[in-house]
Amino acid sequence: MDTSRLRTVMALSLPIIGGMVSQNVLNLVDTAMVGQLGDTALAATGMGSFANFVSVAFITGMGSGVQAMVARRKGEGRDSEVAVPLNGGLLMALGLALPLCALLYLLAPTLFPLLVDDPAVQAVGTDYYRLRLIGVAAVGMNFAFRGYWNGVGLSKMYLGTLIVMHTVNIFLNWVLIFGKLGMPAMGAPGAGLATSISVWAGSAVYVFLCWRHARPQGFLRGLPDRGTLLTMLRLAVPAGIQQELFAAGYLSFFWIVGQVGTRELAAANVLLTLTLVAVLPGLGFGLGAASLVGQALGRGDPEDARRWGWEVVRIAAGVMGLLGLPMLFAPDAILGVFLEDPDTLALAVPALQIVGGAIVFDAVGMVLLNALLGAGAARQVMAVAVGAQWLVGLPLAWLVGPVLGWGLTAIWASQVGWRVLQAGVFALLWQRGDWQRIRL
Repeated sequence: MDTSRLRTVMALSLPIIGGMVSQNVLNLVDTAMVGQLGDTALAATGMGSFANFVSVAFITGMGSGVQAMVARRKGEGRDSEVAVPLNGGLLMALGLALPLCALLYLLAPTLFPLLVDDPAVQAVGTDYYRLRLIGVAAVGMNFAFRGYWNGVGLSKMYLGTLIVMHTVNIFLNWVLIFGKLGMPAMGAPGAGLATSISVWAGSAVYVFLCWRHARPQGFLRGLPDRGTLLTMLRLAVPAGIQQELFAAGYLSFFWIVGQVGTRELAAANVLLTLTLVAVLPGLGFGLGAASLVGQALGRGDPEDARRWGWEVVRIAAGVMGLLGLPMLFAPDAILGVFLEDPDTLALAVPALQIVGGAIVFDAVGMVLLNALLGAGAARQVMAVAVGAQWLVGLPLAWLVGPVLGWGLTAIWASQVGWRVLQAGVFALLWQRGDWQRIRL
């Protein structure tokens, strides 16, 4: 890769990666704060977070549709229409989220106990989940905004907004979890309320920034025409289904771990949070690749789009490989920050080493998944991702965990295995190049 192309990738991807890392820092701070309350609180917030992930996942698929359309319009030089897909994405996110979160809020006391058997975890987790639902609509909007800023190559706007959100969240965690500044100590549910307030604060910042910078590109100046709206739905619905089933798959995975024990569930919560520290930079590079691929296709240069995909893969693999090294060689030191129980710590160590050893494959999978979405291949991405997780990963986790009793290490190995398989299939699809003929 020549220097100018490397600079282009880094200028677009580094702010996104910074945003992803800041999200991980927030998750780690949340986990460290809640971890002071014990294994029950950790297990409850872990399961509650994934229940919320399932609740919002379909709506976040709108962001992929917005980014693909925005990048393609920018590549085509249609500057006055670049923000119009954002308007449609915001409308769809609000229209789906508001009734959905109201319904789930009412049903939470019935639904959440189906996910975990421990009565103490049920009580704390239900309250945490209901408070997280307050922010569902804001999360959907924020993903649409993220798609716009990444699509036009202004990812620094995304990073700045996340920093504001995370600052608000960490401060409110301190206040609400532990009862500071005269507030009552809410415990783990206080972390849920802090997160919901922070994502609404982020939405307000995004509206302000787009009003200042995106009005000439059509922000809040009309909805997409029928053809554009149908194309957005064609992209967003498969992406939303894939995200929904991905989230439901991880919720099922947590349920499988919960069948083994509460200690294993607490360890799994910390393991997944730590894994995201290393994995989400790959997602940041993938979002950068999606914009570069979409803009190249908009210019009518499919071979340049293919080249961008492979070049970003190489960069992401190098970065994530380095991030995996501490997981391989110093797992006790990392996990000891979050797990005080020595038995829980011992359960988590080998699983974290497996993650560190295989994380390069996640770089390949995440970059090419998003590059394919940027090209408009949402249905192919959905088929591969759902098939690998639901037909391979979850059955294996159930077999080696509750059925054979091989423990958390074997369960975690099954989770890593399906992601390696997914990466290989995406690499084959990218090289074959059928995505180059998709019209948006």
